[in-house]
Amino acid sequence: MALAAAPAEAHSVQGAVTGFVSGFMHPLTGPDHVVAMVAVGLWGTFLGAPAIWLLPIVFPLIMAVGGAAGVLGLPLSHIETGIALSAIVLGLMVALAVRVPLWLAVVMVGFFAVFHGYAHGRELPLAAGPLEFGLGFVIATGCLHLAGIALGLMARWKAGEYAVRTGGAMITAAGLWFLFT
Repeated sequence: MALAAAPAEAHSVQGAVTGFVSGFMHPLTGPDHVVAMVAVGLWGTFLGAPAIWLLPIVFPLIMAVGGAAGVLGLPLSHIETGIALSAIVLGLMVALAVRVPLWLAVVMVGFFAVFHGYAHGRELPLAAGPLEFGLGFVIATGCLHLAGIALGLMARWKAGEYAVRTGGAMITAAGLWFLFT
């Protein structure tokens, strides 16, 4: 019976691993985060260099700042609206093939990153270490950006461009669903 029993896993080392794994899995299982992160990669690819690498770097950096504000409990309102608007606006940028100056794209992506980071900082599981959870969260976010970049590379071909722009429209539709549900 002793050999068949599962370990209690009550040690602090396990908590650090759980924090990282929980942080890594969280953005991958939240549709609101998935669509917005893929949209950042898609839009960056559409805008080309340097946006293709700059937007996916800016988002997690600013998201981490928003996450820290959430952990600290600093006030910020309309979090869910900001998250829904991120999918709507970024999806529209892709669907309509909108080209803006790089500084404006960075500001837009950074603005939405604050909401995503803050929301997840506020709901950080008490058992998770904020640093471990945040590290996993940022790495998974980067992976979603890379997925968007990979999909965005299809736009080099005419059929791929239609597919990418349709994906942007679907991201916008998802954002509208998040906003009204």
